[in-house]
Amino acid sequence: MIRIETAFKIKLIILFSIVNFQLYAQGKNKPSPNWQNMDLKTDVFFGISTKKAYNLLLKDKTPVPVVVAVIDGGVDITHQDLKSVVWTNQNEIPENGIDDDKNGYIDDVHGWNFLGSSKGSFHFDNLELIRSLREELKKDPQSVKAKDLQKEVTEKKTALENAIKMTESQLDALNQITDKIGKKSPDIQEFEDYRYRTVSEVKVLSMVVRNLKADPDFMDELEDKFMTWKNQVKYLININYDPRAGNAEFLAKYYGNGDVIGLEPSHGTHISGIIAARPNESKGTMGIARSAMIMGIQAIPDGDALDKDVASAIRYAADNGARIINLSINKAFSPDRKIVDEAVQYAMSKNLLIVHSAGNEGRKLDLESGFPSRNYLNGGKADSWIEVGASNYRDDENLLPWFSNYGKNIVDVFAPGVDIFSTYPGNTYSYLSGTSMAAPVVSGLAALIWSYYPKLTALQMKKIIMSSVVKVNHKVKSNDGSMIDFSALCISGGIVNAYNALEMADKENSL
Repeated sequence: MIRIETAFKIKLIILFSIVNFQLYAQGKNKPSPNWQNMDLKTDVFFGISTKKAYNLLLKDKTPVPVVVAVIDGGVDITHQDLKSVVWTNQNEIPENGIDDDKNGYIDDVHGWNFLGSSKGSFHFDNLELIRSLREELKKDPQSVKAKDLQKEVTEKKTALENAIKMTESQLDALNQITDKIGKKSPDIQEFEDYRYRTVSEVKVLSMVVRNLKADPDFMDELEDKFMTWKNQVKYLININYDPRAGNAEFLAKYYGNGDVIGLEPSHGTHISGIIAARPNESKGTMGIARSAMIMGIQAIPDGDALDKDVASAIRYAADNGARIINLSINKAFSPDRKIVDEAVQYAMSKNLLIVHSAGNEGRKLDLESGFPSRNYLNGGKADSWIEVGASNYRDDENLLPWFSNYGKNIVDVFAPGVDIFSTYPGNTYSYLSGTSMAAPVVSGLAALIWSYYPKLTALQMKKIIMSSVVKVNHKVKSNDGSMIDFSALCISGGIVNAYNALEMADKENSL
């Protein structure tokens, strides 16, 4: 994970309240690629025993395809490990400009993009805070609410600008040192051999060497985070930026375009690989469900997802053959929660399973994990919904990674979510961490089970996945350093397991 000096870390903590950004786990010693598919007893890594299940339980069985909707920020459907597992709408003729299947979406061949229109697509969007402020300013710029919102925006913008300024100073000093060394990316020894000349260089060298020892990719990540924060100021908390402004298409019931790849498909591509990747060469990654088909649905921007987009995406998945919806998304506020609730209820009525990431703030959840939520405004809840926390690869006190949310009454299960090696745009691969990576492990598991036991209901599926976990009977370290029983972290008290789940599914299917 990114490890940074104390002052910088303080800014990072402040910014967690601004954007629930993706966590990158780049530890000094990464686990084996595909560790999420390994078995704790035979492979040491606390995976979900997928390989064991294929070898011992599924050898002579024939699977059926299962469609998994990945509602995210785009999927690189041209990736060499994904192109054979992309869902295709057989009732739609590509690029003829006609809604052949009469579902309301023209040329939705591999899914749909709600972050766009006939005029193109966008990647960045505002936070809900900015949308709320914009609406209040229209009503009454002098209202107490408008002033309170403006104050909050100013505080967040100031925190970001301070972080940008400090990071820019560090990067400038670092670039001067690397120029003198004569190498863009010096190794630790080359930094240590450098003869510093100023107090500033001493501080920067100390910071860089300390972090590089823990994280070989620290320098690249520092630059990435610098650009991320600049984009947040430019787009996410900029009241003058609105990607939908002046485009009446977004007001219609059916809107968007057929571009499922989008402008920045890294997150969705990684998630899709965890679920269903089929490697074409030795360096590739193996998805959990070899018969899963990925339906790409763009609805999640860099910023807060619009409730209308999320609701439309859920309905699209439910109407077009998906059995599972993967939602590796979270936001703190949902102004149009009712329409999302109605879409979730619609999905429940069609026997879909929704798998949702618990979030990356490293905190205990008391009531709900953010939005979208399985809890309805009217007091009911979505029964075939699984809330997922992230687990580490060693069965020790660090089994709970510092970033994962948890909660005995909110989180259902844990699944591998640290240093997960998976597909990345442009036929590349990357290690990423977060509950965003843990949720597709569970989505993949559900797809695996359904591909061999298709008659199971979504409620049966949830019961099987939760009842077949590997229980963890020891304490783990929480984000504040205190020790806590793992059984207190989630409802099931354990980590999902494919081998156990398939054995249980076989028994359930025989009843």
